[in-house]
Amino acid sequence: MNKVKCECGHVNPFGTVLCESCGKPVEENDDQKGLLNMRYEGVARRSQTYTTTFIDKIWMFFSSVKVGIWIIVLTLVASIFGTIFPQEMYIPSNVRPETHYAEEYGVLGQIYYQLGFHNLYGSWWYMALIAALGVSLIICSLDRVVPLYRALKTQRVTRHENFLKRQRLFGTSNVNNVDGVLETVKARLEEKKYKVREENGNLLAEKGRFSRWGPYVNHIGLIIFLMGCMFRFFPGMYVDENMWIREGEVMVVPGTNSKYYLGNESFTLELYDEEDELFAEAIERAGGAVAKNYETEAVLYERDPGATVGATSELQEVARHNIRVNDPLSYEGLSIYQIDYKLHEFSVMSFTLNKKETGESLGQIDVDLNNPEDEYDLGNGAKVILREYFPDYELNEQNVPSTRSRVPDNPGFIFEMITPETPEGEISFVAVQQNLEPLGENQYEMKFADLETTHVTGLTVRKDYTLPFLFVGGFIFMVGLIQGSYWAHRRVWLQRVNGEVWIAGHTNKNWSSLHKEIDEAIAETGLGSPSDQLEEKEKNSEREKKLGKDKGGTNE
Repeated sequence: MNKVKCECGHVNPFGTVLCESCGKPVEENDDQKGLLNMRYEGVARRSQTYTTTFIDKIWMFFSSVKVGIWIIVLTLVASIFGTIFPQEMYIPSNVRPETHYAEEYGVLGQIYYQLGFHNLYGSWWYMALIAALGVSLIICSLDRVVPLYRALKTQRVTRHENFLKRQRLFGTSNVNNVDGVLETVKARLEEKKYKVREENGNLLAEKGRFSRWGPYVNHIGLIIFLMGCMFRFFPGMYVDENMWIREGEVMVVPGTNSKYYLGNESFTLELYDEEDELFAEAIERAGGAVAKNYETEAVLYERDPGATVGATSELQEVARHNIRVNDPLSYEGLSIYQIDYKLHEFSVMSFTLNKKETGESLGQIDVDLNNPEDEYDLGNGAKVILREYFPDYELNEQNVPSTRSRVPDNPGFIFEMITPETPEGEISFVAVQQNLEPLGENQYEMKFADLETTHVTGLTVRKDYTLPFLFVGGFIFMVGLIQGSYWAHRRVWLQRVNGEVWIAGHTNKNWSSLHKEIDEAIAETGLGSPSDQLEEKEKNSEREKKLGKDKGGTNE
């Protein structure tokens, strides 16, 4: 679009309301009586200038403050719904989310799950809202800050007469020694920390321009903060997961892409002495033993990038630490905390294969409950095949054996027993205090022989590379908030016009303070105090209304 050349010679972008240099209103039919709208210095904003193409319409949409506010409202409402019931990450790991919400919270819980609120903060549409908010902040800022910066940088000291007399603070005076008066006013304004520029005997005093950038600094801080929030859903950037590891076990650390493994060499639990009078009352209130300390002797291993995933023989030790509560194992941004423990978890169950009639044993099998074998050979033609294994046995709604979780809290087995006398095999279901023969009476049985237990430690793994973004974004936001809240952009123009001295002032807030500073600067110089044209307009309007009421009352 064609640019607009002002009578002062400055070429303005199309859509400019006030000349960036002299301040003269560009539109010929502009209301010459009203005060100027100085919100953005009358600059040409792209969203109000280019409105035809598809990209222009997208820019217009996201540059709207109303749109930004609505995006914030929708994000806040969605976040509120996400807190009605616990998120999926906080429900027990051994239950199915689709049944947990319905059973715990009824119909509302079922609707909550079906609408996807159970995993709200990781959902694609919530991330889309965050991204839309970020785009809105970026476009809103660029649409305003770039032309505003150009206009403030281009502004001349000598401004158009129509620009001056349409400022909110404006006044004219006649003095004899103009040069001396202006020098006095200039010195006083400089004492008040104004930066004074001079041109053709005219003055422009300005201070606090940096406060105009406060909202945009806020936007930068928010954008960085939102980036940190979104980075939490990038692999490797944020980890907050739990792991349960048994004594003597080495397992992969969650959220590390199989790069790190953790070994639990031993678990130690210390209890308060029940005979100690100092703790007797507290132990009695607790109803049993109270843990004094529990810790895990842990070893962190790193897998060679070229090694086979899961091959523990190719791991290299990188850290060793006794993990206690509030004393984690930390390594290269990874922290592993002690949070819980479980004593005497079932580890190995032993059974003997016996002939029911005579009680004769054909041998013993030891079933590792965490990694059972498919077949156990007892020799002499006898073997036991593990057909089904249910670590945490239960009967489901269809009355079929199933498992609640992979933790061996209530193990159940379906064995096929093969002996020289029963080469076709016999089926037996064995669980805690249960020994069933679902296909008819058997000649042989699996009889419980022994049980081994182990201690399990509960750890939480945390890694957060997004914290620097959150801290930096929050800090920048606070800087912008302070910058825009505690300072104001103030300008005072003193200009010679037809033998008079015109004074005009503008600020983005706290007009009474600016008026006071101008009065102090021109005190005892012969210059008259500028009037607040907005206040005078309001007073005149009230006076006219009152006069109209009085006339109406007289006519009646």
